[in-house]
Order: sequence, then structure tokens, then C-alpha cells
Amino acid sequence: MSKQLTPKQQRFVEEYLLDLNGSAAARRAGYSERTANEQAVRLLANVSVQSAIAAAMAARSERTKIDQDRIVQELWNVVTADANGLIEFRRTCCRHCYGIDHAYQWVSEREFALAMRSHQRALALAKKARTPVAARPSAPDPSGGFGFDPRRSPVADCPDCFGEGVADVFLKDTRDLSPELRSLYAGVKRTKDGIEVKMHDKQGFAQLLMRHLGMLKETVEHTGKDGGPIQYQRITRRIVDPAAPAAAPAPKERKS
Repeated sequence: MSKQLTPKQQRFVEEYLLDLNGSAAARRAGYSERTANEQAVRLLANVSVQSAIAAAMAARSERTKIDQDRIVQELWNVVTADANGLIEFRRTCCRHCYGIDHAYQWVSEREFALAMRSHQRALALAKKARTPVAARPSAPDPSGGFGFDPRRSPVADCPDCFGEGVADVFLKDTRDLSPELRSLYAGVKRTKDGIEVKMHDKQGFAQLLMRHLGMLKETVEHTGKDGGPIQYQRITRRIVDPAAPAAAPAPKERKS
């Protein structure tokens, strides 16, 4: 039968349920930084602590109606989702890639007409300011034709961009995301530099998934008092048989 937990042990159980990290839970529960790793090993080997953790997990699942399979699926979604489904770095064609004779290509006749009106206003101001003819703005050139599509790939022999195209960052519409991408997506934030797409930490979620699947065992560094070796015989006996008395210290050697 499991013994009742001490307040400190109960606090450890509550903290452990947050992230399944024994050492971190021990530190948050009030155990010293120096012995937190050792305490985590000892606590997780305690039958009463193990029972309390299992009971708390079962109760939490019942309250929220979330089972382990669903949690693992969410973690799996984040780990396997392709971030390109949220945001892409693209290299697309420049204005000269598909223009006739690689001249500047316009989207439409309307775009060209707007450019002409803007040019006429600029030209009028230049004349009023008596700007030399050679320094006045040139008229837009329609010889490259119309139909520019910025989604097309660069042309390898384009003399203007040399096949490199134009670098662009494209944010996907988040209204119709797949289940995997919806798990990865953590919202957006407007900053002074533009829109920032936030995602959950794939590496952190991968480690948590491995813990849930039993693929990752927590490794801790063990030290005894004042950084010395641990008295392994005493600790082993307490874990195997909590009621067993502590091992007597080894007798000192007599000097001859």
C-alpha cells in the first residue's frame, strides 16, 4: 500500500506533470539545484510517488476527456508538419524574364496606363522646374508586352536577373490548414518589421514525444555530498526495500 506523500513530494508530482522532466520538477518543487538530479531519480523510484503520478494523469485524462493517443497525435503532428505549409521562401521571375525580347513586362494595360499618368505628372513638374531634357524621366516602355505573373519561375537565360529571379517571402492562408499544420501553427504577431508567423518548437515537441513513447530516458549526473561519490549501497537498499535500515559505514582501516 502506498504511503501518503509529504508536501514536498506532492509538489514534485504536480510539477512533474507539467513537462515530465524529473530534474526540472525537483528544482521547482524546492529541492536544491545541486541535488535536483539525484532527488529526481530517488523520487521517481518511490512507489508512492509513482502511484500519485499515475493517478493524477488518469484523473486529468478523465477531466479533459483526452487520452494518451490524442496527446501523442498532437505531438506527432507538430514534429512531422512541413513549415513550408505556413511560410515559404520563393524565387520567382523578374519583370524581364518573360517580357518580349526580355524588355520590362507589365501585368496589364491598366497597370501601364497608371504608369503613364504618373510619368506625365512627373514630366510636368520637371518642365516647370526647367530640368534639363536629358535629366527628365523617361516614358514607360510597353514593348515587353503584358501578362506578367509573379508566381512563375525565373528564366535561366534572363539577361536582367541571370536566372536568379526575385527573392520573396510568402505567408500562406491559415484558414484551411491541414491537421498537422494547425498543430504546428502558433499564431501571428505584427511587428515594426512586418508580420511574424509563430510556430511551436519542433525540437522540444520531438523530445516530449520521445518521452511519451519511452524512447528517451532522462540522463542525470549523480554526485554525493560535497560533489563526492554517492554511497550506492545505501541508496540501492532504500529503493528496493524502503523499510530496510541504512547500511552501516565501512570500518576504517587501521594503520599498522
